[in-house]
Amino acid sequence: MTVHIGARPSEIADVVLLPGDPLRAKWAAETFLTDPVCVTQVRGMLGFTGMWRGHRVSIQGSGMGMPSLSIYVNELIRDYGAQTIIRIGSCGGMQPHVGIRDVILAMTSTSVSTPSSTVFRELNFAPCADFGLLASAHKAALSRGVRTHVGGVYSSDTFYDERPDLTEQMQRHGILGVEMETAELYILAARHQRRALAVLTVSDHLITHEALPSGDRERSFGAMVEIALEAAFA
Repeated sequence: MTVHIGARPSEIADVVLLPGDPLRAKWAAETFLTDPVCVTQVRGMLGFTGMWRGHRVSIQGSGMGMPSLSIYVNELIRDYGAQTIIRIGSCGGMQPHVGIRDVILAMTSTSVSTPSSTVFRELNFAPCADFGLLASAHKAALSRGVRTHVGGVYSSDTFYDERPDLTEQMQRHGILGVEMETAELYILAARHQRRALAVLTVSDHLITHEALPSGDRERSFGAMVEIALEAAFA
């Protein structure tokens, strides 16, 4: 057991899906896994392990923001031996051609800072996804007819951003969406030679100000979970 994940080492699978919201972890486990078992609920951050098409999978809540995700990913890798970690979450669209309910596969992630910034000091490390996962996720998305975009996202330190000039530069340079976790996930995966990917559903839009109604979110997020699972075991 670790400080933040109360499961025994044998209770966490090699493949872990990471939604930020612990209740979304519960929903995904109960919807997509066979015989899911709650293996941790420390601080209300729920984690489950079950089976998907004969493969063992864990779905673990990771909280909001890079510092919170960093805690869980460090422990999953260091103490539980997780080999493949896929973030499944929501994001804000930042380009006119990216629509609500579309899926973004984050090839890279830009950030102002991450919890790993002190490690790199003056170096601007460029974190990116595992190509095998990315290619498999893209194939899975296309086979489902899901509107999908592949490219860079922006991992922000703040939810209530007060830097419209920075947002403009992200949009100018083709960033597809904004969220708060992917950059640190990719950095940790690179550091420990693990596979990582972020599969994101666009739930709101910075240009049009559209937002996905809460009642529609689970139906839209289902495609994202299926894409992640297929990519993990392709």
